Amino acid sequence: MSIPKILLKAKTIAVVGLSDKPERYSYIVAAYLQQEGYRIFPVNPMITESLGEQSYPYLLSLPEKPDVIDVFRKSEFVPEIVEQAIRIRAPVVWMQEGVIHEEAAKKARQAGITVVMDRCMMKEHKRLRRGSMNHES
Repeated sequence: MSIPKILLKAKTIAVVGLSDKPERYSYIVAAYLQQEGYRIFPVNPMITESLGEQSYPYLLSLPEKPDVIDVFRKSEFVPEIVEQAIRIRAPVVWMQEGVIHEEAAKKARQAGITVVMDRCMMKEHKRLRRGSMNHES
């Protein structure tokens, strides 16, 4: 699935590593996505809520399967996140800029999960809104 298709199809995004601090990049990106109409599920065992949404400690504790898992954790934590993504049958794992784990990405793809790696979801959404959305089908 292409990045534009992911962004157009998705309604819910689990943001793994979402902070409750407005100055953190995870918060800025998630707030943008929320303002653009996506439902955000904060996933962080260290906080109780962020952006007005209840936070969940793990992907396995989410009340529903998200359309996208947006990862803001360090690369060494990606394999465990992918394991959980496979268990909940998530359709997309999106690793933010600087988050790269080839082995985990390969495992996710083998399980049928679309993987986006080392890309910012907010930047890609803004790029889509600037006009390429009109040319994608």
